[in-house]
Amino acid sequence: MKYVLVSGGVISGVGKGIIASSTGLLLKTLGLKVTSIKIDPYMNVDAGTMAPTEHGEVYVLDDGGEVDLDLGNYERYLNITLTRENNITTGKIYLHVIERERRGDYLGKTVQIVPHLTDAVQDWIERVARIPVDDSQEEPDVCIVELGGTVGDVESMVFIESMRQLQRRAGKGNFLQIHVSYVPVMPPGGEGGEQKTKPTQRAISDVRSAGLSPDLIACRCERPLEEQTINKIANACQVERDQVITVHDVSTTYRVPVLLENQGLLSTIRRVLQLDSIQKSPKLVEQGIATWKLWKNLATTPDHVLETVSIALVGKYTSLKDSYMSVSKSLEHAAMHCKKKLNLIWVDASHLEDATQETSPAEFHKAWHAVCMADGILVPGGFGHRGTEGMMKAARWARTNNIPYLGVCLGMQLAVIEFARNVCGMSQAGSEEFDEQCPEPVIVYMPEIDKAKMGGTMRLGKRPTVFQPGTEWSRLRKLYGDKKCIWERHRHRYEVNPKMVETLEKGGLTFVGKDEKGERMEIIELKDHKWYVGVQFHPEYLSRVLAPSKTFLGFFAAAAGCLEEITEEFKDRHDLSHQEIKVNGVAKVNGA
Repeated sequence: MKYVLVSGGVISGVGKGIIASSTGLLLKTLGLKVTSIKIDPYMNVDAGTMAPTEHGEVYVLDDGGEVDLDLGNYERYLNITLTRENNITTGKIYLHVIERERRGDYLGKTVQIVPHLTDAVQDWIERVARIPVDDSQEEPDVCIVELGGTVGDVESMVFIESMRQLQRRAGKGNFLQIHVSYVPVMPPGGEGGEQKTKPTQRAISDVRSAGLSPDLIACRCERPLEEQTINKIANACQVERDQVITVHDVSTTYRVPVLLENQGLLSTIRRVLQLDSIQKSPKLVEQGIATWKLWKNLATTPDHVLETVSIALVGKYTSLKDSYMSVSKSLEHAAMHCKKKLNLIWVDASHLEDATQETSPAEFHKAWHAVCMADGILVPGGFGHRGTEGMMKAARWARTNNIPYLGVCLGMQLAVIEFARNVCGMSQAGSEEFDEQCPEPVIVYMPEIDKAKMGGTMRLGKRPTVFQPGTEWSRLRKLYGDKKCIWERHRHRYEVNPKMVETLEKGGLTFVGKDEKGERMEIIELKDHKWYVGVQFHPEYLSRVLAPSKTFLGFFAAAAGCLEEITEEFKDRHDLSHQEIKVNGVAKVNGA
């Protein structure tokens, strides 16, 4: 097994996830099988209980794992399917060691950070790195390990030591480190400002003092590094000129792999990891070449299109854009395949409600102007009552003005409540999430959910949705061609009240898709509307750069006025919804 460690210095949030994903993509273009592991040095066991505004979105995997959003980057870039085991946290690894100690696995020894915890980290990585993650179902050749945070943090010290030991355990020619640093410009934002190398020098010094020696230094910066800056970093950090990689700001993150390739990243990795010694499948080599050609074409598409499509994202966590990372990326994928430019407008849902002390008249009018002028309106998932009235007002605007609408999870539930109130005459319609004593509960708590426990108790993971008889007219369904069943990832505690379905359908709201038992409502759609769709699942989790989510693709195409053309192009295209997956250990082919 070959390992590529991606670490960071100077500041967090410098782009390690994109660089790790881009490196993996470039390795796949050589015909190699690549997997990824993310290490998060926080004490939470997983990301499931963290607020989106605290740490960004919670990304959900096929097996129901609630993990860091960087695993979404890995899946989107590498077209692989990961498990909860691919995300290591401090809480998870400590829990693992403590459980072993309680069972007596250490045979009475004093359990210590070194060697027991560091060994557990290495064993975990070695085990998970060998799990097949793509259609080949073969053991990967290379594992990308991203270490969250910055080197030097107290929280990450045990993982740094583990990586030092793993480097020795893996052996020469099997371990490479990319250290991502930040090169600021002083004065900030100045065209003639000086690029400062001292933070990078200190960061590399910290890494080396911990026992690691980076093979590549990836320098994040606003503009391309000047030659004298590169030479200064190479000289001060005792590396060759070609070991310093510039990762400057680009128009889209999908251009980062092209940026890295142009600077010879692969040649250095090929030499250090002795990649030529790995026997590669001719089929995978051919696929890698084709993938790279398509990727470069899509990455440069935004530079050559003029038509812009405006999408208003009406959410409650808009103060931190990473809260909706997968949603915004899914829209980008759709825009690239529709050959349009995306203008994503962030609207705080609470600003659409009546002006109050919290919402000024200026914020109120600005929010409504954005919604009224948008080509499409999207209401994503979320939890809690705040902003929900504003979201329902946005849904009503889209419904009554024939504006393409997509509601995801909470966005679907609120569309159902709005329809019940304003079309079906259920003036007191609401959700048990906001009012447990709601007189007309259109949305209810799922009966099997443990209300007293937060972590990992939702309906999670990949589950089937069956298109219902008589819904062949559905615009969303047409995108799937002749598929009668699709598989999507879920994350919710509440659902449409089955007792209300008949009343809602009589009012004109069609439940196009239901679960395999026909008990849970998965997809709603209005027949005489340009595009008014709500889905209980989260289609953004399965959207890929080269295989966009058909739910998001259809929504964006409707907003762009090219739905018919896109439907014709994609209705028979193979995508991730039809892969073979395992449900309770039994292999099933989606749609069969």
